[in-house]
Amino acid sequence: MSFENIIFTVENNIATIFFNRPKALNALNNALFDELNTALDMVRDDSSIRVLILTGAGDKAFVAGADILELSQMNPLQAKFFSRKGQKIFSKIEDLPIPAIAAVNGFALGGGSEAALACDFIYASEKAVFGLPEITLGLIPGFGGTQRLARLVGKNRAKEMVFTGKNIRADKALEYGIANKVCSPETLMEEVLKTATLIAAKGKVSLRAAKEVIQNGTAADLETGCRIENDGFGIAMVSEDAKEGTTAFLEKRKPVFKGELN
Repeated sequence: MSFENIIFTVENNIATIFFNRPKALNALNNALFDELNTALDMVRDDSSIRVLILTGAGDKAFVAGADILELSQMNPLQAKFFSRKGQKIFSKIEDLPIPAIAAVNGFALGGGSEAALACDFIYASEKAVFGLPEITLGLIPGFGGTQRLARLVGKNRAKEMVFTGKNIRADKALEYGIANKVCSPETLMEEVLKTATLIAAKGKVSLRAAKEVIQNGTAADLETGCRIENDGFGIAMVSEDAKEGTTAFLEKRKPVFKGELN
């Protein structure tokens, strides 16, 4: 399938989605959201894909926010639907049965930060800039940013970023725990692909179980979280990958995981 606002590739069991509106600094609009939604369905339904990478086309922006021109022409009801559309699509990233990595190569403002926060973790270029500047337009983040950021960095830090609308650079994002790693612009994708390849070699069942128990367990109290972990451990244990992993360990060889989620 061909797209106009994103680039979608699959290689070595790793899918990459590039936001591709470079003249608009990859700003999010309805057309891009529709294509992203379709691509995410393709990722979810392709059992050969083990990791997803999200990044921006060009060297200036991951996503510089929502398309302000399109947004300014919306009435309140249309704006609410646009917000909900973005929330659902970013939740689809979060709910994928495979890990998703954001490779933030430039500006990740507003919806760009929100897209990155929906991924499992973020690698950032030294040129990356994060922020939720909606308050400077008389708005608030609408694609899940207030909720995911507060859960990641704590309410006080999230309030400061949202209330002031100030941007932070990659080193500060690393300090806050928003980014896992900061790389030079030249090595960003190399480092992301290195990690994606390492993850792609693991078992799909255990990866899905690990992702689900971390996400669901950390939203509950510790005792409930441990019960969720217990269920995930049991599910992983009955998979073909668990048999292969334990057998390979005893035979002193590298495991070859072929288990499927269905």
